[in-house]
Formats: sequence, C-alpha cells, structure tokens
Amino acid sequence: MALSLPPGLTHAEVAFLAEMELVTVVPRQRLESINLLGGKTPPLRPPHRADLPLWLALLLKKQRRANIIPPPWLHPSSLAEIIHHETKVSPESFSDPPPPPSKADPSNPGSITRSSTSHLPSPPFLPSCTASAPAGYLPYHWQELAEALLAHAGDDVAAALGGGGGAGSGEVRGLLRDLAEVRAAKMRSSTADPDGFGGGLMSLRGVGAMELAESRGFVLGVVDGVRRIGASVEA
Repeated sequence: MALSLPPGLTHAEVAFLAEMELVTVVPRQRLESINLLGGKTPPLRPPHRADLPLWLALLLKKQRRANIIPPPWLHPSSLAEIIHHETKVSPESFSDPPPPPSKADPSNPGSITRSSTSHLPSPPFLPSCTASAPAGYLPYHWQELAEALLAHAGDDVAAALGGGGGAGSGEVRGLLRDLAEVRAAKMRSSTADPDGFGGGLMSLRGVGAMELAESRGFVLGVVDGVRRIGASVEA
C-alpha cells in the first residue's frame, strides 16, 4: 500500500540537499583528494583555501582539521543591504538571486562576460556560497546554509566578522531572523489578491528552497480556494 505523502520536499530533505553546496575552507592539516560521486575534491594544503561540499566541510570542522570561511552575503552589512532592498527599494518583489558566474571571453582578451544562459548550472553547482561569492545576493539555500554555519561553525563566523565569542554571530542571527520575517510576510501578502498579482501569476524569482518548502502548503491552499470559488461562480 502506497503512503500518501504531501507534494514537495520536506524540511529535512531540503536541508540534506543544501549540504551539497560548496563552501570555502582553510585546512589545518594536509588531506589528499577524495573521490566523490560529483568528482574529486581538491587536495588540502594549509594554509591554501579550497572549496568543498558543505557536509565535508562540517565534518572536517568537527574534527578540527579545517576552518570554514563564511560567504560574503552572510556578513551583517550584506544582510542589512538585502533587508533595505526588500523593504524600501523593492517591497513587492524578492531580491535578485546571485548573478551567473563570469568567464573570460577568448575573442576579447582581458574582458569578462556572463556565462551563456543556455548552459547555466543550477544549485548546488553554482559557487554562490563560497568565499568568492558576491555580497548582496541570497543563494537558493541561504537559510539552510546560514543555519548550519551558525550551529556548527559559529566561531568561524565570529572570527570572520572580527568579533569574539558569539557577538558577531548574534548580530548575524538577528539580521537573518528579520530577513526571514520580511520575506515570509511578502510571500503571504502576494497571495492576498491573486487576480491582481501579475494576472493570477506569482513570481518566485529569488525565493529560497526552504522558503518554498515552508510556503508550499499555504500557497497551494490559496490557489485551491480560488479555484473552488471560480468553479462555484461559473456553476
């Protein structure tokens, strides 16, 4: 007998997928390359930085074999900028996702172009959570990654902010909480008048994976209610 499961991914499943995001570490010990399903990891040579999947970075952090460098978008100034954009600049839409990675144009030496939109990788195969990620943009797994780093590498987050103890990470937690509340309210208000919101369509550009998982039931309930009302009117 098949189990009746709700559509979409659960919170645990979304958090599991987020562990594939690449983050930047500073190794404290030498470690040779490891063969993974996604390919070989770079060899770790202190003090050179390397990008590893989040699950592996957290394991090395737990073993005190590496420190994790938080991405630039997790800095308080970046989070404050995103909150300002969400509340003041564009209160009716979500902030843009990170831009696609740049690459050199062989036909024009010295220039940088954006990758072709027909060959863009999707999360977690975008370097949107590494130390080289741009500030001011929230990646697809921003909530899950921020929670994991604050829970298991809070000292690295505080060290990157130049603070001691939990002072720096506490400020980040507060900004993340404010940002989550702003975006959750925006998601709820966008369904208040479905007919007036883009002709019955809702733009989910810039919405994160966990936000989609948390709002799926609410949004589907609103859509189902609108359909029922429309069916009753036509009848």
